[in-house]
Order: sequence, then structure tokens, then C-alpha cells
Amino acid sequence: MRQLSHNLASWIKNRFENDDDKPGEQCMQVRQEIFDTYWRFATMRQEVFFNKINNVPPPWTSDPIINTYKFCNAYRASDRVSQYLIKNVIYDENRSKNEEEVILRILLFKIFNKIETWEYLENKIGDYITLSNFDSNVYSDILQEAMNLGYVIYTSAYMSCASKEFGYDKKHQNHLALIDKMIVQDRVDNRIVKAKKFEDVFHIIQEYPLLGKFMAYQLATDINYSEIINFDENSFTIAGPGAERGINKCFIDTDGKTYTDIIHWMTENQEREFQRLGLNFQSLWGRPLQAIDCQNLFCETDKYCRAAFPDLKSNRKKIKSKFTSTPQPIDYFYPPKWHINDKIQESLVQRLPRLYIETLRLNSNCQQLCLKLDSLVKTTSETSDNVSKNKKKSEPKTQNKKTNLLQSYELEKPHQLCLF
Repeated sequence: MRQLSHNLASWIKNRFENDDDKPGEQCMQVRQEIFDTYWRFATMRQEVFFNKINNVPPPWTSDPIINTYKFCNAYRASDRVSQYLIKNVIYDENRSKNEEEVILRILLFKIFNKIETWEYLENKIGDYITLSNFDSNVYSDILQEAMNLGYVIYTSAYMSCASKEFGYDKKHQNHLALIDKMIVQDRVDNRIVKAKKFEDVFHIIQEYPLLGKFMAYQLATDINYSEIINFDENSFTIAGPGAERGINKCFIDTDGKTYTDIIHWMTENQEREFQRLGLNFQSLWGRPLQAIDCQNLFCETDKYCRAAFPDLKSNRKKIKSKFTSTPQPIDYFYPPKWHINDKIQESLVQRLPRLYIETLRLNSNCQQLCLKLDSLVKTTSETSDNVSKNKKKSEPKTQNKKTNLLQSYELEKPHQLCLF
């Protein structure tokens, strides 16, 4: 544990200390190695993101911890569930753009925060989820049916409140009753669209039961992805429980500054910190980390440190989930008002292609072999030689592996690691 470098301490003093602070008053102090890990983790995690998009074969980083465990993206909007929300729930061109409808869909999706739950509901309804077919009792019966079949309808990423606020025994019944109150009875959309500040949206949502401050912040951020409101994400933030743990690991002494103050400082000084450490951080096509991203990165740093610095005091000792590849592709799409979707398409056009060679007959069974070629330039003779060599190697011991590869071929495109 070391005190901040002189320059970094000066930056923090300039950001946090008031003019009337006493000379010589103690400045904030960081655990230098952990504080630097925050920025290195962000860089490595974004490196993984772009390596996967560019079809670079795994491993996508040399860091064994990131290769082993599940971690969210450096940018919240890049995670699989957020991507589904943005593209399929908010901006699907077949869905209503009516403010009330958009907020209904966001609330319903995010309360459960699980793609499978959303799709199960729509499959059972036989139509898009709309205000006209939203019935809390009907939806409750559908979800109860899913649970009876053994499905888990809530995400494990974070826990939502589970009291019997609306008089029902089951958690999902109370949550559906909450949505009914917010959308159908109170028309909360009218207040949200009239909000003057991002923080006002947060407070409107937080007024309701079953929604703590962290969940209210998440929902406000999700609504801000839509066209309903358009606030600067950096104008308001709060720290969730995981972020608080991460901040406590990074800082020895915050000198009385709040978690929110620290998140804002990290957001404002990210470029300086990456330069200080000589890190080549790849932004989201020119979009810097926002406050919500820096908040999330504290949570992910907390997780990372459990493996990297196991002796560091913490109330959580292990990372729960290990990384498993999800073959379903993601066609990355962000809120159009960010103006980065065109840049994404340009990147995808330039990425390294994968060449698949099919139809090899082994013994009496027709099998397909998929060969990934790392180079853009392969002559016909080189490709022929590769096929010949692989045919000799392809005996019964490896046939099952190739069959599994074939089964996942149609789904195997750029994908990301851990998704909420």
C-alpha cells in the first residue's frame, strides 16, 4: 500500500478540496496496486471485446483471471442483456415508439433482467408485449407455469427486493403489480418525460416500493437509452454494493469524499490515468467511459481482486461464475443518439474473416470439418494441403469434437463474455 504519486494527489486535491480547506490537510490515499488494477482491468476487458469482434482466435487476453472467470464488459451497454434490451426491446422497428409503451417494455424486461423470461412471455402471449395485452394476472400465470417447469425467471446478476408489498405471496406477482401501478394506474411516463434532470428520473423511480436506489439508477439509465429522455449519463451516478466494495479496495482513505464523488473523478480523469500507466485503452468507437461504466468497473475490480489479491480483506472471497463461451452472436447496436453505429459497421467490414472448409467424408459417415484460417491470404494449394493433413488426423477420437463444432457453426460469430 502506497500513497498517491505527487501528480495524482494534486489532481485529486484540485477535484475535491474546497478553497477553504486548511493547508496540509490530509489528501485521499489509494492502494496503488489495486487502484492501477482498475485501469488495467478496463483496458484488458476492452481488449477482449475488440479481439472477439475482430475474430481473433482465443485466448483473447494473456490475463489468466479474465480468461477463467466471468466479467462484464468495460461498457455496460456492450453486455449481452443490455444489447438485447437496446436492440430488441427499445428500438425494434416493429414495436410502438409511444412513450408509455417504451417505458412499460423497459420496466418489464429489467425487473427480471433475463432474455429467456422476456421471450417466454412473448411466445406464450403469441404477440409483442404491449400495453393492450399487459395483464398482471395473465402474465403472472405464465411465469408461474415457467417456474413449475423448472425455469429460473430472474437473473442471478443482482437481487431485487422480494417483499409482499402488494399483498401477493410470490415475488413475481408483486413485481407485476408494481409495474401495473407505475404504468397503468399512475402513468409514470408523464412524470419521466417532464423530468428536468437525470437525477429527477432516478428519484421518480425510487419513490416506488421494491425498487432500491441501485435498481432505480439502473432503470433510469435504461430509460435514458431510449428516445424518451436524453440526459448526460455523467450528470448523475450512485454506487451499487459491488462498486462500494471496489472503491473500498482501491482507496485507503477517501478523505470524507462520497462514493459518487469518486466515481465522477474516475470518469473525468480516465484519459490521464490511462496515459499515466501507458495503457492503450480502446474506447467504444470514440465514446469514453461514462459514469455508469466507471461505477460498474469498480464492481468488476472488486471481483477481479478476489483472485488477483486474495489476501486483501473482503467480505466476498471467491468469484462465483467461471467464463463459458456463448456462441450466439451479437450484432452490436447502441442508442442511435450516440452516433457510433456507423463506426461499428465500418469496423465489422474490416475485421479478419473466418474461412470454413466443409464436406469431408470420414469412413462411411459424412462429417463436416471447419477450419479456422488465421491469415487473409491462403493459396488454393495451401488450403488443399490443410484439408489433406486434417483428414489424416481426423480419426474416431476427434470426431465428436468436430461434430460439436459443426453444431455451433451457424451460431459462431463475435460474441461477448459475461452478460447481465
